[in-house]
Amino acid sequence: MTDYSSIDTLLEMFIFETSTLLEQLEQTILDCEQTKDYGLGVVNEIFRIMHTIKGSSTMMEFHNISTLAHVTEDLFSFIRERQLQLADDSAVSELMLGSIDFMKVEMLKIKNGDPADGDASFLIEQLRSLLAEMKKSHGTGNAASGTTISVPDRQSPMEPKESGTSLESGHFRYMAVLRYDEGCEMENLRAYQAVMNLQSELQSIAHVPEDLLEDEKAVADIRREGLRLSFQTDKTYDQIYQLLQQISYVRSIVLEKQPDTGAPSVGEFTPELVKEQHKLDSPVIPLREATPRAQEETKRGASSQQSNFISVHIAKLDELMDLVGELVIAEAMVTQNPDLQGLGLELEQFQKASRHLRKITTEMQDMVMSIRMIPLSGTFQRMHRIVRDMGKKLGKDVRLQLVGEDTEVDKNIIDHIADPIMHMVRNAIDHGLESGEERILRGKPAYGTLTLEASHAGGEVLIRIRDDGRGLDKEKLLQRARQNDLLVKNESEMTDKEIYSLIFLPGFSTKDQITEFSGRGVGMDVVTKNIESVGGVVTVDSALHEGTVITIRIPLTMAIIDGMNVRVGESRYTLPTTAIKESFRPEAGDIITDPDGGEMIMVRGQCYSIERLHRRFGVQTDVTRLTQGILIMVEQNDRQICIFADELIGQQQVVVKALPPYIHNLTSIAGVSGCTLLGDGSISLILDVQGLLNGK
Repeated sequence: MTDYSSIDTLLEMFIFETSTLLEQLEQTILDCEQTKDYGLGVVNEIFRIMHTIKGSSTMMEFHNISTLAHVTEDLFSFIRERQLQLADDSAVSELMLGSIDFMKVEMLKIKNGDPADGDASFLIEQLRSLLAEMKKSHGTGNAASGTTISVPDRQSPMEPKESGTSLESGHFRYMAVLRYDEGCEMENLRAYQAVMNLQSELQSIAHVPEDLLEDEKAVADIRREGLRLSFQTDKTYDQIYQLLQQISYVRSIVLEKQPDTGAPSVGEFTPELVKEQHKLDSPVIPLREATPRAQEETKRGASSQQSNFISVHIAKLDELMDLVGELVIAEAMVTQNPDLQGLGLELEQFQKASRHLRKITTEMQDMVMSIRMIPLSGTFQRMHRIVRDMGKKLGKDVRLQLVGEDTEVDKNIIDHIADPIMHMVRNAIDHGLESGEERILRGKPAYGTLTLEASHAGGEVLIRIRDDGRGLDKEKLLQRARQNDLLVKNESEMTDKEIYSLIFLPGFSTKDQITEFSGRGVGMDVVTKNIESVGGVVTVDSALHEGTVITIRIPLTMAIIDGMNVRVGESRYTLPTTAIKESFRPEAGDIITDPDGGEMIMVRGQCYSIERLHRRFGVQTDVTRLTQGILIMVEQNDRQICIFADELIGQQQVVVKALPPYIHNLTSIAGVSGCTLLGDGSISLILDVQGLLNGK
């Protein structure tokens, strides 16, 4: 009987694993479409994924997903049994990608708590029609009667001589021990899912542990002894072994045929059976006709499954990061306590202990931050599908190149930048890349190249979306800006970068016609806001008829930053050190006033605007003369400004705290991205340099 208190955990596991399998499957289909090769090794992989999704969705009672997966499994089962080489795989690719899209939509509904009520009947009928055509073309033979054709390349371990004999009547008894990958977690739920899946294929299954959901010792028992199964079936040894191989996260299988002495009983497991280990070389059985590429993918999949890892919910990492942040604050409050000032040598041992505490805190902080880091490869790989679909609809041949996809960023930041990157990729294909005919006329290859590139730059990550298309036409951009009354500066004074940046203005579009991809004047400004919301900036550079490069500069993490603390009256403010170019006390002769009455400072022949923090935030201070205070020059997106404060307090790592909603929604608070708690217990507002620049 199902323990409904475990349903949430089971559902969470189902969502995670099914979503991962769908991403893996989509990339496999795209690779096959690109190489025009559906090797039998790949067919096996697709069959295994669909079998797993079918079983888990059936157990969770998402019947539209399970039915679609079942029909897809039937299709690839026939291809696998007949060892067919697909001459025209375009129909298969389209159907598979359509099925993946349907399942993704249903998974999103499930994740959001909505009913998975999508209608897959159209896809199911198309898959069944394709299977019927294949059976008609290649004959049904034994495949139609349901007899699986065994694969002679790989011999199952411990295979008894009887395994090759025909089983015309009756059932045989088998016992099996399954051991899961170390660190896969939730072994009892995985075992429960495996048993549920096997019940549709085998008869009279008994298992140990007997209570997989409610017994608190089940996980430890499975880790120590494995999941022990006893069952009856009329399937051959090879068929059973292949069936067990399809269970996710299983690293070893022991399968033994038993004398048929009645119903299965878990009390008859032999110690020898439990102890014996036979490690799997790969998660699927490689077939004789498998291509070298498919075999390489199989080996890669095996190594990834056998690696040591542990799955941890992101909420736990968020909580751990919060605790480390509190530890950083507590360490600062102890080591920077004003009560300790003036004690000098009397605190020598305390200072040693403080330095050691700071070292440990820093190492712990770095470790936790590294745990939260995930590579950009997942986000980059998803762009293959966007490029493929848009290229087909627009009639453009587009090649996608990925560079530096292993670059790691905080997961929370990746969640915020995935959609902006997708939008810019779509924009590059629609606006940037020419048609094949136009490219040939300009002496370019008929295919366009789109490059996604990521790299580290200090404490930041640079992401570049580069195309070799038509580039941005400055005259056309200025003309559109004039038509829409978007120019706020004299055209003759605008630099090339300022002209290119017009594409980020709200309502700006260079498209004359509205399409499903563009022309609505909504998009790039939203992209910019999303990037800026995580402390990033977007810049664009272009050369006419050569291409365009959009650069996204984002921080590695938003949780803890290096900041410079400044004082204005009784208030404290923190500036990110990555934005600071220099700080200095101005000379009276360098201060000038522009025609509009704005204050500026001359530095090495260049004029920079001055932002007085006490005026911007309405703070009372005795330091009002520029020569009495300090100017901090900050830069963002190739724009500079000098911020006036009373004095510099010092540099320290600060924990970024979100502003309360009632403060964050105030328009007067523009230029502030968050707040932090300093070592003396005072609150400091973290300044948003981009917001300060936009306010000038």
